[in-house]
Amino acid sequence: MMTSVDTDLIRVLADPLRLQIVTLLARETLCTTHLVEETGAKQTNLSNHLRVLREAGVVETEPCGRFTYYKLRPDVIEQLAGQFADLAATARTAAENKRACP
Repeated sequence: MMTSVDTDLIRVLADPLRLQIVTLLARETLCTTHLVEETGAKQTNLSNHLRVLREAGVVETEPCGRFTYYKLRPDVIEQLAGQFADLAATARTAAENKRACP
């Protein structure tokens, strides 16, 4: 049995600003203006990162007048955490497995 981890999602979350955005959104739903204030990032840069997170399914949007609110999808993070937990469990059960050298 091969345990797989979503490498595309890891790549998305590996960016420091995107990880900061995800961490902030884990605490509360925020609009772009709040995220600019919290991160200090430029609006255009932030918007690009939010688009990547949205396309990866990590965040969802909620229009509110002329603002767009962003909300973290915890199920996506849980699924990735589960993949790592499965990988750790596999490593624990296979700790004694050692392939002989030819």
